[in-house]
Amino acid sequence: MKVIQILPELNSGGVERGTLEIGAALVAAGHQSIVISNGGRLVKALEADGSRHISMPVHHKGLAVLLEIGRMRRLFKEEKPDIVHVRSRLPAWIAWLAWRGMDTATRPHFVSTVHGCYSVCWYSAIMTKGARVIAVSSSIRDYIRKNYPKTDPEIIRVIPRGVLPPGPGELVPDPQWLDTWRREQTQLEGKKVLLLPGRITRWKGQKEFIQLVAGLRDQGRAVHGLMAGETHFKKRDYMDELHVLIGSLKLGQHITFLGHRSDVRQIMQVSDVVFSLSSPPEAFGRVSLEAMAMGVPVVGYEHGGVAEQLAAMYPRGKVPVGDTHELLKTTVDILDHPDKPATVAPQFTLEAMCRSTLGVYEELLRTETR
Repeated sequence: MKVIQILPELNSGGVERGTLEIGAALVAAGHQSIVISNGGRLVKALEADGSRHISMPVHHKGLAVLLEIGRMRRLFKEEKPDIVHVRSRLPAWIAWLAWRGMDTATRPHFVSTVHGCYSVCWYSAIMTKGARVIAVSSSIRDYIRKNYPKTDPEIIRVIPRGVLPPGPGELVPDPQWLDTWRREQTQLEGKKVLLLPGRITRWKGQKEFIQLVAGLRDQGRAVHGLMAGETHFKKRDYMDELHVLIGSLKLGQHITFLGHRSDVRQIMQVSDVVFSLSSPPEAFGRVSLEAMAMGVPVVGYEHGGVAEQLAAMYPRGKVPVGDTHELLKTTVDILDHPDKPATVAPQFTLEAMCRSTLGVYEELLRTETR
């Protein structure tokens, strides 16, 4: 097979990581993998695994992006892919408009993955136009069926994002990394470490996390809160709000912003609890799954894909959405009586995700309808 995956950029995030993993799985199975995006820090890793990257400004939300439709159609005709797999709305529109104008007998099969609970409108409906529509969790399948009832339920495939279960030697961080970490983060010595991974944006729950740290400090507990995630330049006002809140609660010595980190996996390993506090439901919640896979307790709001993970692997970490009292109570209980999540459930493994996704491609190749 030759498969083209299309997404806005390749910088960080679960969509990007999943794209790399499917690309690597295709190459490992003897297929050809191409990824179209505007580029980013993950391009080198993508190419190192054997995929090709084609740079196109499919991320730019402006009328000029319509000029990419013709270029995309020419690229499809030159490359002759068997599958075009879109993973985001704007690139999906460009790809679909290019694809729609091709010969129906020879054009590639069109596949989409719904990675989130997008606003319900005509613009988001593009993600349901695939011959197969992949939902990254059961909650996303339910979202599609509720909000886009014209989508044939028979074409929806639930394929959760997956992680590679760590081997025994991977459950603790590299000694050299750990030595550097301890020298750089001396404020953590003797403290219970609480970690909230994710971009700095209003819906990721940073304010609730800060309030949680304040509540634990009020109880006299030696805790320190870490927030690992980049701040987009458009979110600087929100970051300023967070600093004001931290100052008002006198938490300046008890919370650290780490910014973008490429070693979040190791940081999770040295944390006592990892949190998922997104106010709208996470479509899947890859970071929470990775934390539990490494035996780290996760506390998360009980909705979306995170709820499905917690139900399967760590039920005591579930908290009703927005219930800050229960959030504090659950965190205290886990700090006082720590235990480890169950091993990775079979449906959440990287092997299962790759096998099922390639299975969707192969299923389409056995059909004539394009």
